[in-house]
Amino acid sequence: MSKILQDLGIEWPKLIAQILIFFIVYGILSKYAFGPVTKILEARRQRIAEGEENLKKIRTDLESANAQAAQIISKANADATRIVKEAADVARLEKEKAAQAAIAEVAAIKQKADEATRLDRDRMVADLRRDFGRIVVDATSKVTGKVLGPDDYSRINQESLAQIAL
Repeated sequence: MSKILQDLGIEWPKLIAQILIFFIVYGILSKYAFGPVTKILEARRQRIAEGEENLKKIRTDLESANAQAAQIISKANADATRIVKEAADVARLEKEKAAQAAIAEVAAIKQKADEATRLDRDRMVADLRRDFGRIVVDATSKVTGKVLGPDDYSRINQESLAQIAL
């Protein structure tokens, strides 16, 4: 075995020195390099795990927010439909009120017109009676050739108006 080791160029003192140097370098590296690198890798692994958990939470929150938004939109649509229906009902009621007010105004105008017509008719009938009485009195005085007094005027007017029914 020593021949094989010599043929390979391995010398025991150098091999032991190299093994010692390897363990010393390994110890120094593990204390000053491997430890911090391992801690950094562990911290990074934890941050990645936390990021994945946060991502799951964010996805859950997003789904919840989307569902909530859909509910809010649905409620808003229902409210909008209700408001439009209420507005249509109010408009219909206002239209009916306006129509009733117009009908009442037309009735008032018709009543005033009827009253004005009645007053005009009464005035015209009074004028006609007065004019008719004067015409009858004038015709009677011309036919009889006699001058008539106020009593005659009154009597002839009453007789002629009694014969005519207006």
